[in-house]
Amino acid sequence: METEQREEVAVTLQKPGSGTLVVQGNNKNPAGEKLERVRKWSLTMYKVRERERERSASVCLQCTRQALAEKLGRGSRTVDLDLEPRLELLKDDRQRFDHVTKLAQTLANQLTQFTLTQQTLGDAFAELSIKSPTLHVEFSVNAEAQRFLSKSGQMLSAAITAFSSNMITLVNKTIEDTMINAKQYDAVRIEYDAYRVDLEELNLGPWDAITLPKLEQAQRDFQSQRERYQNMRDALTVKLKLLKENKVNVLHKQLWLLHNAVASDSSSCHHFLEQNIRQASERLSSPGVSAPSWLEEY
Repeated sequence: METEQREEVAVTLQKPGSGTLVVQGNNKNPAGEKLERVRKWSLTMYKVRERERERSASVCLQCTRQALAEKLGRGSRTVDLDLEPRLELLKDDRQRFDHVTKLAQTLANQLTQFTLTQQTLGDAFAELSIKSPTLHVEFSVNAEAQRFLSKSGQMLSAAITAFSSNMITLVNKTIEDTMINAKQYDAVRIEYDAYRVDLEELNLGPWDAITLPKLEQAQRDFQSQRERYQNMRDALTVKLKLLKENKVNVLHKQLWLLHNAVASDSSSCHHFLEQNIRQASERLSSPGVSAPSWLEEY
C-alpha cells in the first residue's frame, strides 16, 4: 500500500526547439491547511461554549431572582394542587418514620443492656443457691427466672433491631430517593416559573423590531421548559404512587412482625413465670425442705 502523498505539478511547454520544460510546484501546504481548519473549528467551538455559558448564567440569574421573589412573597409560583399536598405529606411521614426508627433503636439498645444485666444477675443467684443450702430453692427460682427473661429479651431485642433496620431502609433509601426527585422537580418548577415571568414581562412591554426577536426566543424557551416541567411532574406523580404502595406493604409486614415478637415475648414470659412459681411452691411445701428453727430445737 502506498503511503506517500503525491504532489500535483504544473508543466509548461516552451517554444519548439528550445528542448526545455518549466515545472511549477504546487504552493499548497497540506499541514498548514489542516492546522487552519483546526484553528477555525476551535474558534467556532469556543464561541459556541461562550454563548452556552452566557445563556446558563442568564438562566441561573433568572432562577435565583424567581426563588428569592418566592421566599419574599412577592413573586408568583406555579402550584400543582394534586402534587404539592402529597409532597408535604411525604415530608411529614418521613420525619415521623425517622422519629419512630430512632426510638426503636434506643429501645433495642436499652433492652440489650437490660438482658445483659439480667443474665449477670441470674448467674449471681445461681452461685448463691449453691453456697446457701437453706435458701437453695429461693435462689434457684430467681436464677432460672432471670436467665429465661434474659434469653427472651435478647430475642425481642433482635426483632426490634430487625424492625429498625428495615425502617432505616425505607426512610433513608426508598423515601429519600423520592425526596431527591421532589427537589429536582422543584428546581425545574422554579426555572419554568422564571421563563414564564420573563415572557409575561416581555408581553407587557412595547413590541418593536428590537423586542420582537427577544419575545419569540422567550416564547420558544418557555415552551421547551414547560414540556420539561410537565414531564418531570408526571414522572414524580408516578413515583409517588409506587412509593405509597411500597410503603404500605413494607409497614404492614414490619409492624405485624414487631407486634408478634412483643406478643410472643410477653406470652412466653408470663407462661414461664406461672410455671416457675408453681414449681417453687411445690418444692417449698415438700417435707424436709425447710430446716427447723434453732428455737424449736430447745
